[in-house]
Order: sequence, then C-alpha cells, then structure tokens
Amino acid sequence: MAAPLTMWDGVLEITQMAQAKVGDPLLWALQISSNLSCSGISLPSPELANVLVSYICWDNNVPIMWKFLEKALVLKIVPPFLILALLSERVIPCRRSKPVAYRLYMELLRRHSFELKGQINGPNHEKVMKSIDGVLHLSEIFGLEASDPGIIVVEFLYATVWQLLDASLDDEGLLELASDKKSMWPIKPQDMEIDGHEIFDEIRMAHNEKLHNLNTVMAVELIGRFLQDKKTSKILYLARHNLPTHWPRFIERLQLLGANSSALKSSKVLTSEDLLRLASDKCTVLTHEPKQNLLQNFHAVTGLMSPLVTSSAVLSDGGSSISSLWLPLDLALEDAMDGYQVNATSSIEIVTGLVKSLQAMNGTTWHDTFVGLWIAALRLVQRERDPIEGPVPRLDTRLCMLLSIIPLVVAELIEEQKSVDINEVPGSRRNDVVSSIKLLGDYHSLLSPPHSVLSLANQAAAKAMLLVSGISVGSAYLDCLSMNEMPVKCSGNMRHLIVEACIARNLLDTSAYFWPGYVNGHINHIPNAPPQMPGWSAFLKGAPLTPIMINAMVSTPASSLAELEKVFELAVKGSDDEKISAATILCGASLLRGWNIQEHTAQFITRLLSPPMPADYSGDESHLISIALILNVLIVGIAPVDCVQVFSLHGLIPQLACSLMPICEVFGSCVPDVSWKLPTGDEISAHAVFSNAFAVLLKLWRFNHPPLEHGVGDVPTVGSQLTPEYLLLVRNSYLPSSGIVLNDQTKRRLSEVAASSSPHPVFLDSFPKLKCWYRQHQKCIASALSGLVEGTPVHQTVNLLLTMMFRKMNRGSQSVTTINSGSSSSSGPGNDDSSLRPNLPSWEILEAVPFAVDAALTACAHGRLYPRELATGLKNLADFLPACLATIVSYFSAEVSRGVWKPAFMNGTDWPSPAANLSNVEDKIKKILAATGVDIPSLAAGESSPAATLPLPLAAFASLTITYKIDKTSERFLNLAGPALESLAAGCPWPCMPIVASLWTQKAKRWFDFLVFSASRTVFLHSNDAVFQLLKSCFAATLSGASISSNGGVGALLGHGFGSHFCGGISPVAPGILYLRVYHSIRDIEFITEEIISLMMHSVTQVACTGLPKERLGKLKRTRNGLQCGQVSLAAAMTRVKLAASLGASLVCLSGGLGLVQLLFKETLPSWFISSYRSEQGEEDGGSLGGMVAMLRGYALAYFAVLCGAFAWGIGNSCLASKRRPKVLRAHMEFLASALDGKISLGCDSATWKSYVSGFVSLMVGCTPPWVLDLEPDVLIRLSKGLRQWNEEELALALLGSGGVNTMGTAAELISEMQ
Repeated sequence: MAAPLTMWDGVLEITQMAQAKVGDPLLWALQISSNLSCSGISLPSPELANVLVSYICWDNNVPIMWKFLEKALVLKIVPPFLILALLSERVIPCRRSKPVAYRLYMELLRRHSFELKGQINGPNHEKVMKSIDGVLHLSEIFGLEASDPGIIVVEFLYATVWQLLDASLDDEGLLELASDKKSMWPIKPQDMEIDGHEIFDEIRMAHNEKLHNLNTVMAVELIGRFLQDKKTSKILYLARHNLPTHWPRFIERLQLLGANSSALKSSKVLTSEDLLRLASDKCTVLTHEPKQNLLQNFHAVTGLMSPLVTSSAVLSDGGSSISSLWLPLDLALEDAMDGYQVNATSSIEIVTGLVKSLQAMNGTTWHDTFVGLWIAALRLVQRERDPIEGPVPRLDTRLCMLLSIIPLVVAELIEEQKSVDINEVPGSRRNDVVSSIKLLGDYHSLLSPPHSVLSLANQAAAKAMLLVSGISVGSAYLDCLSMNEMPVKCSGNMRHLIVEACIARNLLDTSAYFWPGYVNGHINHIPNAPPQMPGWSAFLKGAPLTPIMINAMVSTPASSLAELEKVFELAVKGSDDEKISAATILCGASLLRGWNIQEHTAQFITRLLSPPMPADYSGDESHLISIALILNVLIVGIAPVDCVQVFSLHGLIPQLACSLMPICEVFGSCVPDVSWKLPTGDEISAHAVFSNAFAVLLKLWRFNHPPLEHGVGDVPTVGSQLTPEYLLLVRNSYLPSSGIVLNDQTKRRLSEVAASSSPHPVFLDSFPKLKCWYRQHQKCIASALSGLVEGTPVHQTVNLLLTMMFRKMNRGSQSVTTINSGSSSSSGPGNDDSSLRPNLPSWEILEAVPFAVDAALTACAHGRLYPRELATGLKNLADFLPACLATIVSYFSAEVSRGVWKPAFMNGTDWPSPAANLSNVEDKIKKILAATGVDIPSLAAGESSPAATLPLPLAAFASLTITYKIDKTSERFLNLAGPALESLAAGCPWPCMPIVASLWTQKAKRWFDFLVFSASRTVFLHSNDAVFQLLKSCFAATLSGASISSNGGVGALLGHGFGSHFCGGISPVAPGILYLRVYHSIRDIEFITEEIISLMMHSVTQVACTGLPKERLGKLKRTRNGLQCGQVSLAAAMTRVKLAASLGASLVCLSGGLGLVQLLFKETLPSWFISSYRSEQGEEDGGSLGGMVAMLRGYALAYFAVLCGAFAWGIGNSCLASKRRPKVLRAHMEFLASALDGKISLGCDSATWKSYVSGFVSLMVGCTPPWVLDLEPDVLIRLSKGLRQWNEEELALALLGSGGVNTMGTAAELISEMQ
C-alpha cells in the first residue's frame, strides 16, 4: 500500500526548512530516516528517491540539495541505482544547459555505481529493480522480462555506459557518424531549453562551455573505468554474451569515440589507444572471458595453451613436439584408409569437425592449425609410399586425402569465417592458409614425392618456373613437355602439388610461385616440346573422339571442370559409342588422380548411374534397360577398391547406394538371355550387369555381419550403422525436403547430387526384390536355415542349381547325382548341356542359393560329395551368377558361428594343405606383432600335433576363393569375397586365419605380406587380453616416442604403416596401425573404454614419476596465476599427459563412435568416480607424489572426456550428432552437481575429483561454450555453488556467464558479492 501523501509532504517540508537554513546534510538525513522508520517505511525507499529527484529537477537545483542527496545515498535511505536511473533520465538531456548538474550526476555515478554489493539482494530489491526498469524501459529495449533483479542490474549498467557513450558522441558531433545516427536513449531535451530569468554574459557562457568540455572528458573517463573495473567489466561481458543483438552497435560507438574523440586528448587517465583497445574484440571487457583468463589455471597445469609454454621450451625439456597436438588427426586420416570400411559421412565433414574441435581445445592459432593439418596429411602419404599388394587401398587413396579432401576442408573453414559470426579478422584464415603452406617448405623429409607422382611434381615445378620467368604456356603444352627438355632441372616435391591443388580451388594464387625457394632458377626461352598429342585440350576445342584420344583422356586427368562437363554432356546426349567412351573416360585418371576436380567426377558418375526417366519414354520395361552398356561400364569402372574409397571420402556412398539399388532391382528381375553387345563384339547378359552392380552395392555396408552385433547402448556404432536403410536415410537427409539446414559447401553439393537423381525420399520399400533378399539375408545370418517346402518354385530352383553345379560329377559307374539336404533332395543327369543353366532372374536364383549350398555342404559332410567336387560345384554356381557369392557368404557366416559342422582336415588329400608355408606365416606373424608383446600359439604341426583343421563351411569357402584367378576380371568379386573370408576365418578359433592365409599365399605369392598381416590381426579378435596388450603398446609407443625425432609420438604410434619394403623384409608393425585395422571386428567393444581409462591413469603415473623430480613436486604450489614450480619440466610432463588423453579420446571415438561416447558419460565415468580408486603411488610416497598424481589424473580425465564429446558431437551445433548431446551431457552434469551437493558418495581420490570437475567445467566454458547452453539453469547454479565452495569463484562465474539469459542474473549476483 502506498504511504499517505501527507507523510511525503512532511518530508518535503523538512527538506525545504533544511535547504533554507543550509543545514547539515547529516542531520537532515537522520531526521528523514527517523521519520520514515516511524511511519513504517522500509529503507532504502524508492518513493523517497522519486520525491528527492523530482524536487531537485529543476526548481531546486542548488548545491545544498545535491549534498542532501549524496548523504541520503551514503546512509542508504534511498537506493543508489534508482537515484542514478532517475537522474540519468532528467540530467543527461539537459547536460548542456545544466553542466553543473551533469557533473554532479557523474560524480554520483563515480561514487556509487561501482559498489555492487547488496544491490541485488538488498531490502526492497524487487521493488527497486522494478522501478529502475520502469524509469529506463529496460525490458522494452532489451526484450527481457524484468523478473530477475540480477538481469536488471546488468541492463542498468549496460544502459548507463551506453547513455554516457551516446551523450559524449553527441557532444563531440560524432553521433552522426554512427550507422543509425541516433540514440535509443533520451540524450537530448524533449522541449526547447529556456534559460528562464538567468542572464548569461559572455564570461558565464565561456565558463559553461569550459565546464561542458570538462564534463565530456569526465564522461569518457567514466566509460573507460566501467570497461576496466573488475566487476563492471564482467557485468558488461554478461551483457555482451547474452544481449548479442545490441553489442555490435555498442562496440561501433566505442570505436567511433576512441578513434575520433578530441576529449580523449585532454584526458590524463585514458588515451585514444586505451579506449580502442578496450573496444576491440580482445578488450579488457573480454579478457575476463573464460578462454583467456579463467582457463589459465587449468592450462598452467596441463600445458594446453601454447602462449603459456612455448614449443621450444617443451622440446628442450624432452617433451612432445607441437605436432603431438594433432595426433587425433593422424589417427583419423589413417583410419579412413581402411579398405574394408566405407563411411556414409564425407571425410570433408569429419576432418573439418575434427580440426575445429582440436583448434578450440588446443587454443592454437589458425596458422598453427593449418600447419598441423598439412603435416598430418603429408605423413599419411609418406607412411606408405609403396603400399603392399592386395585388395586394399593403395597410394591413390592417400593422395586423394592430401590433394583433394584437405583442400576442400580448408575451403570449408575459410567459408565458415565468412558466413558465421565469429570474432576473427575478416580474411585472416585465408592468410593463415597461405602462411602455413609457405612454411611447409621447411619440412623437407615430408615433401619427397612417391615415385608414381614424381613426374607430376616436377611438372608443377616447371609450370611455376615458366611463369616466374615470364613465359606463359597452357596445360596441353605442359602435358607434352619432357623435363629433359627444360634448360634448368625442375625438381618438384609434394608442396608443389599442394600449391597447385590450392590454386585450382582459389585458396592461393600464382603469387605463390614467387615464394623464396619455391623455384630453383629461371629460363630465358620456351623449351621445345614434341607435337601435341590428341587429348583433353583437343577434345575441348571440338576434336572428335578417337581411340588414341580416348586412351589419352583415360590415362590423364582432366585439368578443369569445363573439360569434365563436356565429357558428361557427351555421356548424356552423345551416340551410344560416345556414351560408352565418355563413361570410360570418367572412370579413368580423372576419378583417381583428378584431385582438383575429383568430387565433380564422382558426382557425374553417380548422376549417370541414376538417370531420370526421359519425358517421352513410353516402354513397359524400365528405362535403365536401354542404357545397360553404359551402366555396366560405369559399374565396372568404379569397382576397384581405390575408386570406392574415393566415393567414400567425398561422402557419396549413400547416393551411390541409392543409384545402384534400382539397377539391381531392374536387372535382377531380367532373365539371363537378355543381353547387349559391346563395341568389342562381346555380349553381356542381365546376370552380368546385375552381378557387377550387386557386388559394388554390397561393398557399401558390412553385409556379412549380424546387424545388431556391435550395438552400444541405444546407439549403434559407426560400423553397424552401414545398412541399406541407414544409407538411404542419410541420402534422404540431404534433400531440400528434409528440412535440415545445409550450412556448408559439401552438404550443399551432396544435396544437389541427391536431388538430381530424385527430389523425393527413397526407401528400401521402393525395391521389393532387394528388400526380400535383404530380409532373407538377415534371417540367414541370425538363425538356422529353414523354410524350404518341396514342390514350390524355390525348391524347383534349388534342384536346377544343384544339377548345374554338379553336372560333371560321377562316382564310378554312377551317372546320376543324388544329394539330400534336410527337407529336400535333388537328382539330375551329369552331362554338360548348357541348357541345364536355369533361365531365371537373378533374384529368384539368389533366393534358392542358401538351400542349394546347404544341400551341397551336407552331402560333403556325410561323404556323398568329395571336397574338390564341392569346391567345383560352388565355383560353377559363382561363375553362372557371380552375385551368388554374397549369399554364399551369408550362409557360411551363419553356419560357422553355429559350430555344428565337423572339422575339415587340411591334409592335402581331401582338402588343400597349408603345410608348405604355415611355419613361414607363423614367423612373419610373430615379427609383425613383435612391437606389441602379444604371444601367439605355435601353428606348425609337429609329430605330436594334429593336422591343421578348419570348420567345414570355412574350408569350403576358402577352397572356393582360391579357385579364382587374380586378374582384373575377378578383382571386383575377390574384393567382395576377400574381406568376407577374413571375417569368416577371424570368427573361428585360432589358428584358422593363419591356415587360410597359408593356403592363399601358395596361390597369390605377391599378396603374401597382405595375407600375413590379415592373419596377424585376428590374434586380437579372440582375446580381450590381447586387445588390452595392444592398447597398452599404443600408449607406451606414443609416450615413449614423444620426441622431436618422431613427430610427437605419431612416428612411434603409426610408424611406416605396413610393408615389406622397409628393412629388407617384413618389419614389426606399429601398434597404432594394428589397432586401426582390428577394432572394426572387435565384438565386445564396450570394454575398450574402461581399459583405455585404466591405461591413461597408468600413463599419468608414469609421466609424473619420470617427468617431474620429487624435489620439484614437493615445491609445487598454487599461486594466483596457477601452479608454478619448474615450469618447463612441469609443462613438458603435462603435455605428455595431454597426449595420453588425446590418444585415449581418439581410440574411444574411433572404436565405438557416438554410442561409446554416450556410454562413457552416462555410465563409465560415473562408475569410475564412485568406485574406490585410490592412488597407490601416493601411499608409497607418503602422500606428496600421490596427491600430485591424483590431481593430474583428474585433469587428464577432464581433457579426455571433453575431447571425446568434441569429437563425437562437435564443439557447436552445426553437425547432426550435436542433437544427441543435450540429453547425455545433462545426465553427466547432473551427476557432477549431485556429487557436489553431497547426494552421491565418491570413492575416488578427492584431488582427482576436484581437478576433474574444475578441469571439465573450464574446458567446457572456454572451448565448447555451446555445450553450456544445453544444460538446465538449476544444474549450472548448483555446479557454481560447489565450485565456490572450492574457492573457484572465477570459474563459477564463467560457468554462469556462459549459461545464457537464464543464469545471467545469478552470475550478476555472484559478481556483486565477489571481493
């Protein structure tokens, strides 16, 4: 209820009497306070504030009244912020006519606006804040509800500084230079100012003008103080962080004032440079931002921030080189080279997200980040300059990563700077790219080109030399130019190829040719080149395609998109022969080595595989039938492993699958006598087209693995996500109709490709035949074969297949073959009549294949069929319809896992024998595994050892595969059968895979290294102990090899990849390579995380014990700037701790993807902290070393956890995976908050817990601030309370300040209470 009016009349009466007598302000204030208290008015009184300001302005604008007002503020009988708000509304507009009042107002600001304590939670605070909001209309201006007093305080101080800023700009005539040219605050009088009865002479006017100028100086100085003061600057940071729409206008005005103010020249406490520094993005207002200040303590411990510890200091102390920061990049790039695994997500997107996460987490500059990226990609190429022979990606895939994917990643990062509101200088990233590539010239050992691209590197160097010498030539001339004809030797390296790739994508220009040392001389005349051969240049000029030109264009990549587009146009609109020629050209060198246009080549191929139906098409059959020849050329052309990997790296696997599915559906429904004649005169049948397409399609997911085999939690792992349904869902997500915002170039490009084939979503139901096979395939893997009913069409097809398979079989005088299988029996004549081949569509044959193979295997198991006859029959089936291999694989995979078949003795009589080289395989496996310390049982059969045996289904499949020739025709089917055979053998008891490898090495001697390496990998699939030993070797290699000579642990972890070209034969394989080639097949993936954490904790102990002398540990103490004691040694040791954490995070994310990271946060980490885990080292050392180790373990876990989250979810909200983050992160932070509240008892060391929580929060606030916005305000407030109990006020404030508007008020309250 409002106080009676007569009481306020009494207040005015007392005031008037005291004013007339010029009484003591203290006595007046005490009398007013006493009267109000007696009347039941609580103090400070908002009503009194209104009464006094209204009384002074302007009828009683005299010095004594300002003294009364000051005393009322001192004695807290009026709320200071409300008084200042009321005065600002009245005084600032009249500052020119009433300069004394303006000065007195600013003096009150100086004395009372910086005292924040008690302003938010003081008496009458809700009423006071509501009054302030009403006076200044803060809610209306800033768009926030006036319910939280803390928010009102932030808005009030923000508004106060802004009012002073606009008034100062207006006084100096600078406001007109602002973009909006007017203020949103009342800084000018509403009515014409009339001086009343005062008479101003020239002296008085001069005095007022002088006072006005002094006031402007004082106002500018006050602005500077608000920006510099510890508390108010933090309040302004909250405004900047939570009111971002207004901040650019505010900063613009600050910069305008700093650059043009004449008042600053008169100031003795603030210069123009000071104000401009404060107004910059790195101003004092923002230095309290967590990443710059609040993480200082964390980084001082862990050595994460390069400004705190220079790389030279780290290296001089024996720690990791700076390249150790990018170890996760090396692992991710190497992982992408696994030929057994394709990815539904573009490597451009994966690497871009990884680079952004590492840049944020490491706090490096973009220059250093780009250097790290280039070096990691160069190491990838150098790691296997001459890869082993076998059905695995070769050098082309690695060069694709370096010269196509990485430039596209760099382009994405540059584009992001243009499109996203980030605090960086425009164009700075592009400049950093230039400087990073320029710096690569210092890394000579990484720049040596592999032999296969040496001529291309030399050609790039020659091109630069010609341009530097002022000679301009075209690409056609360079293609024909021999390096021997150059008057100066042109020695090119990998940097020349990188520069050319970046110039082609407009990341660099030809000024790079003039870098010091880029070319090694000049020439004065154009070298003589041989006559130009017909090729790309002639084709672009209109020359017709000839066999010589086609061969030249197949073997040489296109140099421009225009050349490629013309070939694509020919493939769409040309004659039938031209279409085939164009398809052949697209699948040639332009796909594998056209790095500058590679993504366009792959997209054109994908579009040709899924052509739209012509508008005038009226046939009953599919329009795809009429273009069978070109489709087959394309399918065969992209079948090699390296080609499939190119599609994978560029993110085209989902669309490729979507393009192949209708081809399989259509041609799998055609009878085999439908055929087409090739230009060579040969014919190709519908069966062949289907088999070729089906073989490529099945490479796009792990079809021979159970669909739920690798599920983790409620999220499947990356490997098991690759199902037909998942691939189509990913493809559909790129369509404009999906509603997903595509905010980068790569996704927009993929969207165009998807929409070009069909603008509508595609589902597996669109392909009923394929879906039927897929369901049968899943059923076959998951359960025993059943369901064949005698007399049905499927049963009849089984009989036909068995007759065809064993048509040449006879037993002495028998001419009839009879094979029984469960519910079926088949018999037929044993002649070689081609009419015995079923004239059925492929889908009908595939449906019957499992039953036919089951019948054959059963007959062999019961002695009615010799093993050689079984192998021959299976080969006959696969030759008739190569696509049958897929179903054979499905059946054998299921039967092996059931373990019901008797073993087959590989004795050389019934079955092929591995004895000839089994001992040699054993020796090589031991040598390969030498670096891991893993023991393997002896393989060679001695006198007392049983003969080598294999499960019957595996023996049958191995016998089938070794019947294939290793040539280009069989390659695409061996690429399908090879991984399946390895997976099949790996799932069987040891030593099945070495036996299979021994059989195969007898046939394919040049694949010996690959086969032995494959056999060595399976050691880890039979024992979790062996996997643990491998992981232990990874950590030991990384940390023991963390020196400058080995590139920060990368060299020891990944070594030279695998190959027999080192050390004169097979050498031990680096443990990291082994793990990257093993983890996809580890079934019990959940145990990996716990083992990695265990090894990480052990590594921390080892680093602390060996890297920090005990006498230094004892002297370690906490200071205001963090932990100090022997900083170089401490920093070096902590860099190694961080290296161990980054290795652990990389292995977790690679092994289990989103699912394993989710499990880490929701279960593994909480369980680890709750369990009783004490520092054994601490007990032995009396506690001093143990306490230090415990603390470092917490920091290591924090870095590990945040890095896992950053890799899985990204640091922002741009990737789809980030949508999973809030739920998981909220659960984990609720656990932290509950433990801090005392609701959960912890078993871990208290130092570990404290350092984990503070480290995790520090990294989250400083490196991944969008994560904080995912959390509930209540949890943030509880966390901040717990941090304050540990005297972590700055960190608590940073957490609240990053929590958005919902925690801004609490953050302001914390600031106001800080000492």
